[in-house]
Amino acid sequence: MGCTVSSFELDPQLARDCVVIGDFPVCRLLLMNDSQYPWFILVPRIQGVEEIYQLDEAAQQQLLFESSYLAEMLQVLFSADKINVAALGNVVRQLHVHHVVRFTADAAWPAPVWGRHPARPYTDEQLAEVMRKLKTGITDMPSFQWA
Repeated sequence: MGCTVSSFELDPQLARDCVVIGDFPVCRLLLMNDSQYPWFILVPRIQGVEEIYQLDEAAQQQLLFESSYLAEMLQVLFSADKINVAALGNVVRQLHVHHVVRFTADAAWPAPVWGRHPARPYTDEQLAEVMRKLKTGITDMPSFQWA
């Protein structure tokens, strides 16, 4: 199956729950609007894809590159104890890959973050701080387009 980046529609639940940060070459970068955890999501901008194997080889490789780049950057920017990376899709079928910055002192540690506590939306100040950190981190990726 050949896949190329194309116009796509973001799943309505992801659109409701997240803040759009910008676009890597293949994936849209989102921030889950839950201030308890720095929680980012990569969504390949390819319509109708639910599983990684449905991407063509070039898109699979680029997704892995973008995911690894993001995970390493988040580790450094947030001084994480652990970075959880997962693509589940049980609720939202559209392919998306979670990157959750974890700390041994966070509200859900050591359990998964899903469904542990109600989300606490970012304040304007908290969101500005996350964006400031990201802008210091995504400096060596000239192909990234800010929203």
